[in-house]
Amino acid sequence: MSGKRKRIRVDSMVADHIDSITGRGTATNTGSRYLHTQCERVDDGWSDPPNLAEKAAYRGPTSQFFADKTKRLITTNLSPDIPFRQSINPYKGCEHGCVYCYARPTHAYLDLSPGLDFESKIFYKTRPREHLIAELGRKNYACSVIAMGTNTDPYQPIEKAKRITREILTTLLQCKHPVSIVTKSTLILRDLDILQAMAEQGLVNVHVSVTTLEKSLKIKLEPRTAGPAARLRTIEELRRYEIPTGAMIAPIIPFINDHEIEALVASVANVGAQAASYVLLRLPFEVKPIFEQWLATHYPLKASRVMAAIKGARGGKAYAAQWHTRMVGEGPIAQLISSRFSLAVKKCGLDQAQMPSVRTDLFVPPRETDEPQMALF
Repeated sequence: MSGKRKRIRVDSMVADHIDSITGRGTATNTGSRYLHTQCERVDDGWSDPPNLAEKAAYRGPTSQFFADKTKRLITTNLSPDIPFRQSINPYKGCEHGCVYCYARPTHAYLDLSPGLDFESKIFYKTRPREHLIAELGRKNYACSVIAMGTNTDPYQPIEKAKRITREILTTLLQCKHPVSIVTKSTLILRDLDILQAMAEQGLVNVHVSVTTLEKSLKIKLEPRTAGPAARLRTIEELRRYEIPTGAMIAPIIPFINDHEIEALVASVANVGAQAASYVLLRLPFEVKPIFEQWLATHYPLKASRVMAAIKGARGGKAYAAQWHTRMVGEGPIAQLISSRFSLAVKKCGLDQAQMPSVRTDLFVPPRETDEPQMALF
């Protein structure tokens, strides 16, 4: 059921008069689409708009962290166009604040905003080891790769303190269970000991997401993520430890970062990436208005051209969710991007390169191996 929008009169606030917040991907905080009543601020005329100094001083909401009442750690899917059947997301919401994040709409399930709430109200899984052991130990459990980082980044800033991703990886290593990781954070290097041990047994591969080589664009697009140079160093370091590592060039946004395709592929190849893939920008549900506001704020002269190109690759819509085409789009612009990417990877020697397959035959169910404290190696 679509919610009714209720207009209320409230005093003006600084947040109502700004287009962007330093260190945040968006300044909007529209409520969940599942709420029956929506509220929006209306200037009552009694307060003066904030001056430039007040706007500059406003830093938005402080990040908050909440324990998630975890019932099940592993989620499954039957999507025919993705290479994994099961995944783990240690966190709901992501402090990285990437404006384009297709996971933003999931915060609506919590009756929170896919806008600022998504990047400032973060939920973390509780008792991850206990849940994982119980789920891997089921009699009917069939071992297949577990993907991490498919929804939100498993190495976002809170991981430094909570160490939930590390606890999950430690448990998977102890059970000799394969895992695939996608991240745009240098924090993954903290876990080189676990990843190297898994790599020696063919149990892991990693994809580092690299969106742009331009720091100024990164700051606008992905405000709380590692810079381009740091991500390239992360790939290089992972490969130095012989951890299978590829690059995810995502998302490609027409007229924003598509001019970097060749340079991005060359850069990741130069630091040792074994494979490269890409995803065309996806704008499901609330991501569309958030991205459109971002365009209006940072690229007003390009905004209509960018959206026209996106719709041209999505059958006239901002997003089309059909299997097999949702990641790369259709039409002339999508085909041009695909051709350019294919030529770039071929030129860099990545055309036939594939990430090594992970092994599933080594899996030892935890009911046979679990101890109060299993050895790491």
